[in-house]
Amino acid sequence: MSGVVFVASLVLVLVLVHRPVGNLLHAAATSERDLTPERVVYRLVGVDARAEQSWATYARSVLAFSAVSVLFLYAFLRLQGHLLLNLGFGGVEPSQAWNTAVSFVTNTNWQSYSGESTMGHLVQMAGLAVQNFVSAAVGIAVAFALVRGLARASSATLGNFWVDLVRISLRVLLPLAFVGAVVLIACGAFQNLSGGTDVTTLAGGTQHLTGGPVASQEAIKELGTNGGGFYNANSAHPYENPTSLSNWFELLLILVIPFSIPRVFGLMVGDLRQGRAVALTMGLLAIISVALTNAFLVHPSGTIPSAVGGALEGTEARFGVAQSATFAAITTLTSTGAVNSFHDSFPAAGGGVVMLNMMLGEVAPGGVGSGLYGLLVLAIITVFVAGLMVGRTPEYVGKKIGGREIKFASLYFLVTPTLVLAGTAAAMALPSARESMLNGGPHGLSEVLYAYTSAANNNGSAFGGLSANTTWYNTTLGLAMLLGRFLPLVLVLGLAGSLGAQGRAPASAGTLPTHRGLFIGMLAAVTLVLVGLTYLPSLALGPLAEALR
Repeated sequence: MSGVVFVASLVLVLVLVHRPVGNLLHAAATSERDLTPERVVYRLVGVDARAEQSWATYARSVLAFSAVSVLFLYAFLRLQGHLLLNLGFGGVEPSQAWNTAVSFVTNTNWQSYSGESTMGHLVQMAGLAVQNFVSAAVGIAVAFALVRGLARASSATLGNFWVDLVRISLRVLLPLAFVGAVVLIACGAFQNLSGGTDVTTLAGGTQHLTGGPVASQEAIKELGTNGGGFYNANSAHPYENPTSLSNWFELLLILVIPFSIPRVFGLMVGDLRQGRAVALTMGLLAIISVALTNAFLVHPSGTIPSAVGGALEGTEARFGVAQSATFAAITTLTSTGAVNSFHDSFPAAGGGVVMLNMMLGEVAPGGVGSGLYGLLVLAIITVFVAGLMVGRTPEYVGKKIGGREIKFASLYFLVTPTLVLAGTAAAMALPSARESMLNGGPHGLSEVLYAYTSAANNNGSAFGGLSANTTWYNTTLGLAMLLGRFLPLVLVLGLAGSLGAQGRAPASAGTLPTHRGLFIGMLAAVTLVLVGLTYLPSLALGPLAEALR
């Protein structure tokens, strides 16, 4: 019952706040007025806020900004030993610096290191925390561009990336992160910069606190639906996530933007019903996942779980099984990667569900921005499939879906599975890569499959048993994160440009209504079927084989 109340209260608050947060995002996307701090930034970087960009120029701006960010953060990590506030830590090893730089710039925040024993204050605050903001803002900006493509008629432009980036960071992410940090401090999280203090732990011993703005960075990473944490134990650490209340609030931060941004879609296309249909599809898939994860953890098979009332292995005692299951489901449904329990210790079926969550493309509700544009791509595939069934040219919110559009959408869907399955196959073929597995058999395969699924989908969580801090895994997972972020992103912008260049097709008697329950069910079904057909063989060799043996 406590688990049901935990989830129900989250749903209730999300329903209450999605309107004001959605309006805030909509204002950032459409306002004609620039704030004074924004005008200062535009002047410093030489941006003309009134000049709009074609999809190709918008894509080049995203790629250029991200490339510079990777190079800057890589240099920051390599030179850490020569910087202020390094806490005595030296420069990060090259393959790990590459992996970390790519990870944070792609909004993945996969960590193959222990944060409190590797990174100093300056790198944490001026390097990693900054990317928590701007990498999330990039995802929202691309979602804005796709919605503009759907909303505009005969337009060659999709907005201005630099304006979107600045507005999202200053108007949305920064204020919400500030409020989030204050609430987390009130819940008991640390806001501290005094390294070198001995602090009594909950276990009665002492721990050398190497500090940092823990509450602020926790709020930033959760709001931007990032993985990673200041401490190696992530959101299971009592300094980051001390109570059930903070646990609940972190999930609210994770979900608030992904579930609010469909309202921006509805407002911009002039039909709020379309935005609600997208949000309800996200919610339907999320509820199914949360229910299944809880069922497999609260009622697992086996003598010991039956005796103690649930799958307690790897679970933080402060939260219990139900909250741990819900946290795992939500953070893998979004591109978050934060964990408060050990996914490697889940029952096989529970581990399979959280893996499947990421394989969905993280569209339920997904990452900030990336969840919306991912589900809109799937909506376009759905109306195309429906059009084939009745022999009509498919349409979505007044735009015809032709060969060019479906090619962009299909390639978008195929990129991530290719990276996941090819990376897993290569790792399993190499004896040196297999040595990183803690377990053999199906569970060992699950550890590797989970790692590449997490990287290519920009999630950032880990199964927990894989020793990923090797040259092979740092390099290949970095490539999976990089390609899994930017190839789909460019395809989305190409799709947006193609849609924006069209005129608007008036609705007719044969137009499929995309705001009703039938379409919501079709969209959810197409998402599940496409993912099932793609990943079922690999899941059958991993978590399904383990669950059935």
